[in-house]
Amino acid sequence: METPGIEISARSVAHRFGELEVLADISFETAAGEVVALVGPSGCGKSTLLELIGGLAEPTAGELAVAGEASMSGRLERCTWMPQRDLLLPWRRAVDNAALGLRLSGAPRASARAEAEAMLDRLGLADFARSYPSQLSGGMRQRVAFARTLLAGKPVLLLDEPLAALDAITRADLQGWLAAGIREAGRTTLLVTHDVEEALYVADRVLLLSARPGRVVWEATSPVARDRPRAEAISSPDFVAARASALEALAGTTS
Repeated sequence: METPGIEISARSVAHRFGELEVLADISFETAAGEVVALVGPSGCGKSTLLELIGGLAEPTAGELAVAGEASMSGRLERCTWMPQRDLLLPWRRAVDNAALGLRLSGAPRASARAEAEAMLDRLGLADFARSYPSQLSGGMRQRVAFARTLLAGKPVLLLDEPLAALDAITRADLQGWLAAGIREAGRTTLLVTHDVEEALYVADRVLLLSARPGRVVWEATSPVARDRPRAEAISSPDFVAARASALEALAGTTS
């Protein structure tokens, strides 16, 4: 039985692809509404861990549960996934891309569009609701994809490098937007990122995975509140110290 208030539970999770050991002895819990970032070197199994939690596969060993559901179908039902690429349908306008999950779940077109329009408005895209993906910037496309993710209505968000495809300036700008969007949504969130600064700013807690096979080797609570402006947050002494500690730990995983 899961502890009340725990949304995600991983106990001694390990995973292999044939002879390749990808994850080893992963254990952590995530409270309902908590935002946790997974950081680590390339190939350490961060995305694989998201797939396992999201019910796309079963771990080779160990136990996983989402909101008390341990089966693949139960975990899948409770999670929604936002991959690195926006995967917007080029023939659909932004509003219809955002409404896609609602339509697939049986919502009438008019009500789905109304919900999607309201969400796009909240994300600063009211003027672009009728635009096609080719008419949107990379940052705008990611916001549409995030709207689609939120409108799926699942209690757990799995965000796999959602800003990685953007240039550095756009990415920095959108980190504040992402933190605010997650905070407003109030959903339990796992964020995979290679960016230590992004992890510490967006998340409540950061878990650092070692090189393959991935193990949790370092953990820290973010030193700043997520409602603090990004420029102010990342320049604070506590944040600078936490970033240095995280980078040192990250360097240790590949040495």
